[in-house]
Amino acid sequence: HQVVIVPIYKGDEQRAAVETAVAPIVEALQKAAIRVHFDNRDTHKPGYKFNEYELKGVPLRIGIGPRDVENGTVELARRDTLSKKNVAQADLVNEITSTLEEIQAALFDRAKDFRARHTTEVDTFDAFKEVLETKGGFISAYWDGTEATETAIKEATKATIRCIPLDGKPANGTCVYSGKPAKQRVLFAKAY
Repeated sequence: HQVVIVPIYKGDEQRAAVETAVAPIVEALQKAAIRVHFDNRDTHKPGYKFNEYELKGVPLRIGIGPRDVENGTVELARRDTLSKKNVAQADLVNEITSTLEEIQAALFDRAKDFRARHTTEVDTFDAFKEVLETKGGFISAYWDGTEATETAIKEATKATIRCIPLDGKPANGTCVYSGKPAKQRVLFAKAY
């Protein structure tokens, strides 16, 4: 689910009013190809549902109660920033679409930055071992392309090749382990 709608009510009369107001919202979101779930279970309180969907990783949560129905608004909560705001029901589809795009971009940028901070480029085997012991993360190093070298590095350090970067620019270098010519860098890491 990309969006979960949690109704907030007291009594059957408020519940019916909220459910009536939610039906067109669900329909509009589904027409916009947004995966939405309306959690109208009456066995759990709203706080439980908020926590449940946060733990499940649903990026957006809509809370709607009797006051929201009267005002024509909903409370939109983001999981990534934990921010909340009131949004008019008429603008909801556009707001959710743009917010989902913002969340995707922010998470992607955060992941790229994390990967960049945890990737270290080395040119010697001593530096390779030192980074493994002190910093960890990915190690970008030249590799001669042979299985024997990969196995030897694994036996010596328990680090293995995690990937050969698709966007890695071919460059001539020297293998950190064998000293033989290498055509590009690969990413090594140790499994924990």
